[in-house]
Amino acid sequence: MSSNISNEYRFTPLSASRKLKRLKRGDHVKKWLGKSLKHKLSLLIIMTTLVPLLFLGLFSYTTAEGLAEEKAKSAGMNTLRQVEVYLSTMVKDVENMSLFLIGHNGVQNYLKSPESDLIQQTTIINFLTNLAFSKDYIANIIIEPLSSKPPISFKSIAGSDLMDITATIPEYYELHPKWWSDVHQQWTFEGPRKVITLARPIRSTDKYKLVGKVQINLDQAVIAHQIRQAALEKGGFVMLLDEKDRIIAGPDNLDANLPLSAYYPNMGSFKGESGFLDYGSGADKKTVLYKTMSSVNWKLVGIIPTQEYRSQNHYFINLTAVAVSVAMLFVIIFVVFLIQKITNPLSALTNFLKNASPEEPLPAIPVKSIDEVGQLIVSYNRLSSRIVKLTDEVKRNESLKKEADMQALQLQINPHFLYNTLSSIHWLALMNRDSKIAEMVGSLSDFLRFSLNNGQEYCPALQEMMHVQNYVSIQSIRYPDKFSFHAQVDAEAQGKLMLKLLLQPLVENAMLHGILKREGPGEITITIRCDGVGMHISVTDNGLGISAERLEWLRKQLMEAPEENPKLAGKGGYGLHNVHSRLVLHYGCDAGLHIESMEHRGTTISFTIPYIEGPAGLVPARAEDPALT
Repeated sequence: MSSNISNEYRFTPLSASRKLKRLKRGDHVKKWLGKSLKHKLSLLIIMTTLVPLLFLGLFSYTTAEGLAEEKAKSAGMNTLRQVEVYLSTMVKDVENMSLFLIGHNGVQNYLKSPESDLIQQTTIINFLTNLAFSKDYIANIIIEPLSSKPPISFKSIAGSDLMDITATIPEYYELHPKWWSDVHQQWTFEGPRKVITLARPIRSTDKYKLVGKVQINLDQAVIAHQIRQAALEKGGFVMLLDEKDRIIAGPDNLDANLPLSAYYPNMGSFKGESGFLDYGSGADKKTVLYKTMSSVNWKLVGIIPTQEYRSQNHYFINLTAVAVSVAMLFVIIFVVFLIQKITNPLSALTNFLKNASPEEPLPAIPVKSIDEVGQLIVSYNRLSSRIVKLTDEVKRNESLKKEADMQALQLQINPHFLYNTLSSIHWLALMNRDSKIAEMVGSLSDFLRFSLNNGQEYCPALQEMMHVQNYVSIQSIRYPDKFSFHAQVDAEAQGKLMLKLLLQPLVENAMLHGILKREGPGEITITIRCDGVGMHISVTDNGLGISAERLEWLRKQLMEAPEENPKLAGKGGYGLHNVHSRLVLHYGCDAGLHIESMEHRGTTISFTIPYIEGPAGLVPARAEDPALT
């Protein structure tokens, strides 16, 4: 037991905190529910309208940003293609020139001759000068023999940093027809200059024997100038890389021959002949464009800072922000105006209902529109009118009910004295051996006892039938051999509750107006049948009947209110109108009397009442009559 108690209290702080959170959430909900309909609708509509507007602005900005990036990439690739055309033309021209020099007769003769010939050298120098005269990208052309003869160039060479590929790969020219060097320094009478060399072996045309080499030096400055002239986005630039991704030409702050990874580590490899890739992140993010020159396996690389082409979106961003702000302002004004148009009639209706006095009828509201709100106000006006009518009807019905009950209680005149007197008469009749008088007095005593019944309104159907039987007993002594009485009551109906004093007036009406006015004896039959709807009760006689005109008049009289029909209401007793009024007051309009009759053939008066749950009440202590079968 102690362990259970400790475990129970161990979670008390947690449950308390949860309860506190729930209470806070409940307060928020109450505050929200407490707001007016105008505030709720305004907030909901503004939110449902502004959220799509914001998403539209964000989508427009993202789309514009993507379009600007695609535009920058497309323009950058076009720039790389233009530079590629220039460089490819230059490379193709240099390669064709090298092939031309290899097969030139003067060059072949000079390289194959055993001794130097000054005239040949001069002729070749003039030829090389004319060949490179109109090409600013050619820095020098060198014909280098394998023998001890001096090399020939149209610009005399004072020094060079070039290291031929054969120094590291002696068999290179056995496998490759040409070789492109990296950027190196060369000194001539014009001074130092950075060049790129295309080298080819020269073989004799007759014996295909290696006799020398030709070197065509490209001016790296001219290539770099063309590279720097390439127009990319502001802040972007183009670089030329060799097949080992070393820098050939580019911006001034990038040194030649250094690998690209020295400036942009972890950039990744270039896949395919051309493409895009992203480098870096955040403010330092860059878009890298690349295109490979297939003839020399060089690469043109363009680098564009992402911030540069994104800055082009500022105008569009500002324009979008202004448009979205104006749209939001317009939406807010329009929503407030629309909500006021909708809620003002509802607010007026609310104020009418709030300020209405419970003692006075609900006031009518003027209708200013025919929309749903106007229809609501029309329905409210109809409802208020209907409430007034129903209130008056309820008051009238209560008055009629009290009047009917007062009529039912009028017979309560000194009941104890009446019972004692009737008992004395019954005893004297028995003493004088007058059974008729004794029976009549006994039936009258039971009849009055049930009628008074201490003011109770309902009784079991069996008790109501016993009351009718007492009345029939009295009348059978008064009118011997004039009528016979039969009752057909379902067994399940005997204990069902019903309004008392309903059947005896109907039996009395059948006897006085039907049976006693005909010639010969007649019959009166009461039928009580039960089903899922309720109890179906009918009183049938084979008396004189009612003519069609009289029957129609009687039906109309039953439908009238008691105060509108003083003729019937003033008769007193328990007439048809009294029974009909009590049925309607206690069971509703559908429970009224239904009269069917044909002249000289009899009359049937019927009604249907629903079941009533409650105590069965007391049944008089008399033997059950054999007629109740």
